[in-house]
Amino acid sequence: MESIKNFRPKIAVLLNITPDHLDRYHTMEEYINAKARVFENQGAVDYLILNANDPVIKKVESEKLKVKSEKPKTLYFSREKAVEGVYYKNGMIYFYLPEFNILPSAFSLQPSTFMIKGVHNIENAMAASAAALVSGCPVDAVRDVLRDFPGLEHRLEFVCEIDGVGFFNDSKGSNTGAVIKSLGSFQNIVLIMGGRDKAGDFTILRDLIKERVKALILLGEAKEKIARALEGLTEIVFVNDINEAVEVSLSRASGGDVVLLSPGCASFDMFVDFEDRGRQFKKAVHEIQNSKIKNCGIPKI
Repeated sequence: MESIKNFRPKIAVLLNITPDHLDRYHTMEEYINAKARVFENQGAVDYLILNANDPVIKKVESEKLKVKSEKPKTLYFSREKAVEGVYYKNGMIYFYLPEFNILPSAFSLQPSTFMIKGVHNIENAMAASAAALVSGCPVDAVRDVLRDFPGLEHRLEFVCEIDGVGFFNDSKGSNTGAVIKSLGSFQNIVLIMGGRDKAGDFTILRDLIKERVKALILLGEAKEKIARALEGLTEIVFVNDINEAVEVSLSRASGGDVVLLSPGCASFDMFVDFEDRGRQFKKAVHEIQNSKIKNCGIPKI
């Protein structure tokens, strides 16, 4: 985004802006400015879809969008209030786009019927729905896809259950903002974190770690920094690789708990990329699962 000149999307979406890539940008303000360029060349026939509840996006809207001479048409998505666009209210998702003759009383969806899980995915679903509706997709098609879409690999992806413990692969959660979203989706979590630090502030996780995480399993270059930021809140265990992380996590979990890989860091210290990290995590989980199946024979009398 720093180098664009004529890039002009018909539809642009800003899901959220949280601290990330601060090993690349000198300041958070630089990072925000780069993201805001997505609507720099948009005009009156284009659409901009914004998270109505993200405080940084609201600041960007106030300081950069409202002073723009030719503005795109702005729609919103919100988990907290009714907006023009798509919003969540009383356990239901509503579409409200009067320009397209879509009224909130006509169509609604329950997030509990979605295959994808996690509070962040409610927001993602609302943003994607707004973009699809603006593009001319029929409401029924949008509704059907929301019910049937299984989610993306590496983003709160359910792997399997072992001894009543659910394993979730959130390898794409490479910053603290993503970890916050993922932690908000579960209770009784054994959390695997660590990797290459991107100048993240791990202290912002303290409240959620104390409230929801029963053990913190750390690996990679940033493990000591994370431990210092989160010490005293829960049990912390250092491990050497992803296989050991999975084994130790299962030993700390009980039936009904969740083992969550949500690293909050880049992957390049130990893996090719976040996809490689997620797949190695899943491989380690499945190896334990298969071992338990093989060893579960019928006892001799």
